[in-house]
Parts: sequence; C-alpha cells; structure tokens
Amino acid sequence: MLSKPKVDFVTHEQLDEILSARFSQELRKLSDIPSPSLLKDSQKAVERIARAIKSGEKIVLIGDYDVDGVTSSAITKSFFNEINAPLEVIIPNRFSDGYGVSAKILERVKADLIITVDNGITAVEAAQICKDRGVDLIITDHHTPPEILPEAYAIVNPKLHDCPYPFKEICGAQVAWLLMAQLKKELNINVNMSAYLELLALAIVADVMPLIGINRALVKKGLEMISASKTPAFIIIREFLEKKVLSSEDIGFQIAPRLNSAGRLEDASIALNFLLSKSEKEAYEYFEILDSLNRQRKAIESDVTQEASLKVDKSSKVIVAFGDEWNEGVVGIVASRLVGSFGVPAIVLSVKNGIAKGSARSIGDVDIYELISTQMNLLEKFGGHKMAAGLSLKVENLEQFINNITKEALKIDKDKFIPKDSVLAKLKGSDINFDLINLMQKYEPYGEANPRPKFLLEDATVEKISLFGNSEHSKIDLHVDGYQHQLVLFREALSLETKSMSCSYGVGKNVWNGKVSLQLIIERVYE
Repeated sequence: MLSKPKVDFVTHEQLDEILSARFSQELRKLSDIPSPSLLKDSQKAVERIARAIKSGEKIVLIGDYDVDGVTSSAITKSFFNEINAPLEVIIPNRFSDGYGVSAKILERVKADLIITVDNGITAVEAAQICKDRGVDLIITDHHTPPEILPEAYAIVNPKLHDCPYPFKEICGAQVAWLLMAQLKKELNINVNMSAYLELLALAIVADVMPLIGINRALVKKGLEMISASKTPAFIIIREFLEKKVLSSEDIGFQIAPRLNSAGRLEDASIALNFLLSKSEKEAYEYFEILDSLNRQRKAIESDVTQEASLKVDKSSKVIVAFGDEWNEGVVGIVASRLVGSFGVPAIVLSVKNGIAKGSARSIGDVDIYELISTQMNLLEKFGGHKMAAGLSLKVENLEQFINNITKEALKIDKDKFIPKDSVLAKLKGSDINFDLINLMQKYEPYGEANPRPKFLLEDATVEKISLFGNSEHSKIDLHVDGYQHQLVLFREALSLETKSMSCSYGVGKNVWNGKVSLQLIIERVYE
C-alpha cells in the first residue's frame, strides 16, 4: 500500500479560493477562441480543399482509431455532408494497417487529395509516396512534430515551432474543426460550426487535453449541448447512462472506453458509424456492439495487466514491460494501469514477428515523448506527446532500449513524478455535505489540468463493510469526526474485519430512482 500524503484541513471558503486560483488568468469564453487563420498553412490548406471540391476531385480523409481520431473524422465528414461535397473516410485498422497515413494504407487509396486528421506529423514515407504519385497531402495533427517533417502540401499543427496559434494544447478534433471553420469562410457558405461542439467535448476529454482556456469553454458548452442533443448517438448515450446531464467524468470513464474499444479489438469504423448514425435504432445497434467489445476489452486488459505487473522492476524510474503477442489494442490501457500502480511512466510492448510495438503513458510532469526520443536511433516508428506515445522497435534492440531509457529516467527531477491529481486537503466530517457539492460544481468540468478535488480521510472508525457486485466492490460505513458517511471502493474487496481506514476519496452526487444522495468514492487506500 502507498503511504498517506501530508495535507491540511480546509474549510469550504478556503477550498473555493484554491479552485478559483486555477482559472485566474485564463480565457473562459467561446468568443476568445483564436482565429483558425493563425494556424500555419491553414489558408493554403483550405484553398486547396476548396479547389478540389469545386472541380470534383476525389478527396479521401484518413483518420485514427482512437476517440480523437474517430471524432475528427466524424466532424469533417459531417461538414462535407452538410455542404453536399463527397468525402471518402478511411480509418486504418490497428492490426492490418497500422497507425495513420502509411505506405500500407496508401496501397488501397486512390485520390487527388488526401487529408489526415489526428495523424500524419511523422508520416515522412507516406508523404513521399503521395508526392511521387502527384497526390496532394494535407496533414492536420496535434502530436509533437519530429525534427524531420513530411514533405506534404500543407501541415496544420499548432505544435509546429513556427505556428503562431497561441493555444498549443488542443486535440486533433479541434484542429480539424478549426480547419473546417476556415474552409466555411473560404467557400463563403453558411454552416453552424457550434453544432459540432458536442463531438468536440468527447474528443477533448477523451484525449486528456488540459481543461483550461478554450478547452474548458468548449467542453463546458459541449456538455450542455449533449444534455439536449437530438443527435441519435447522444440520445443513446444519455439513455445508457440514465442521465440527462453528463459530466466530463461520464465521457472519460463510460463513453470513451466504449468508443475506443472498436479500434482496440476490431475496427474503429464501428465507433464512427455510431457517431454518424441517422436514427436511434441504428445508433443503438452500433452501441450494443461497442458495449460488447468493451466487455471483451476489459477481460483481455485484466489478463495482460496481471502478466505485465509480474515483469515490473520496482526500483526503476520507468517501466518497460513486454510480452509475446499481447493484444496491441490494450497495451496503452495496461500502461496507464501500471502508471497508477507504481507511480512512474510505463511503456508496454507486444512482441510479434521480431517487432516490439506498443504504447507509453506518463505521470506528473514527466515528458514521455522527450524521454523516448532520446532513443530515436533504436526505434522503427515513434510519435506522440508529453503524456502518451506510440512506438515500435526491433526485438534485437529491446535490451539496449530498456537499459538506455532506464538510465535516462534517472536524470529526471524526482518532483516531476508527483501525480497532478494528488490529494488536495482534508475535510471535517461536518463539511462533507451538499454545500460542498454545490461549491465543487462551480468549477466543472473537471479533468486534465483541473482535476476533481480529492480529499484525505485519516484513521476513520469503520462501522460496517458490505460487498456487492459479485463481491468485487466494497461499501464502507464509517464515522468522520462523529458524522456518519458511506464510501464506495470499486474493484477491491476489503476485509470485513477492517476496523479503521485511511484513504483518499472524491465527492459527487448519486442519483438513483429520483433520489439524490452524496457519493464518496475511494481513490486509494493507505497504510
């Protein structure tokens, strides 16, 4: 078990000041969103797209298989549908095609113009193939650019060193949306770009973008729109969650995993078809498939996580775990699980046909992209950003890679490993109430860079423990300063003999059969 953090008690007034300080210097309104024209190459890109539309050229969109990539594809396809312009959408299959626009995917693409969304910034080989064929390639991406850029017709990415767009931490769907907004202006047509905010909210939260600045404004408005949306996919989502009002946590923990499961286990086109469904019946049928795939994903992920955990060197500042033919679709989630368990960045690789391929996840302020890029000479493919990355290398280079990156990780300041969602404070038992809920609601949506406050409970007297959900979860009745509260611990069965406990927990509302109650959910149990 982990040791307890050292934090002080806070009152509601002090908590209000702490949360308010997170947003003291930020842009908060949709009207503050910088002009799409500030994205480097965006005007060049929209002029080329407009010319292709007007002359009837074949335009193909190549997306990515995660939620951000699928949502980027859905936004762009919906825009083209609205202006009655043909657009073929291809989302590569993780297992047969690999990632993004690649030499392999180009074997089955015939087009005059190819546009990427949420990928392409590392596609040097694919860009050269397009150039040789006389096909114009427009790359829209948000991942960290490598030193050598693809020779594309245009590259739209806020992270380019000479891109003047002032807000760099936006996801692929936002880049695609901004480009469509500029295309609307170029074509001089009337399209309501705010209609896509419900899709943007999905992508921003699912891709773990910081919920500050324009991201916060977009997600807040997007969540409001989802609550009243007539879009079949969002009607089904509300019915599934049995909620009229959705939170960012609902997206992050309930909806994103189901959308991602399609690309992880089968094909992301299932998720795309769900988002683009024309009727509730169609949306329901696709969601049933997504839900089934998600259950399969959980089982596979659990097996791989157990196996990977046994291979962890607990003394290392970075985990590198690998196994023969682990499912490539779950290695990213397994990496996240290992980060949560061991408190250091994790790289999880599946070994097949002499290639180790997988994903990396980070913690705190450790830049995993920068860390892995120190070993570029050993890698076959690599891409990503500060908190997550994908990579592949030959098995013969794996031992050297592990040795080298382990040494590099030792150079990182230990303070950078501190999780950003660490415990904020302690609360008196009398302060755990609905006034606390109302206070915290002022600062939603919560997520990356605006974590939902977590609180510390120390040595509380346990009155009763009951297990539920096939004894997989625990419900704990206990006293905090003489006040009785009930906490829930998911995915862990506590000993029924436990007499006292210390833990971190989050506070929320639980609505069941029309009755609203406080819900205290345990995050971690401490020694």
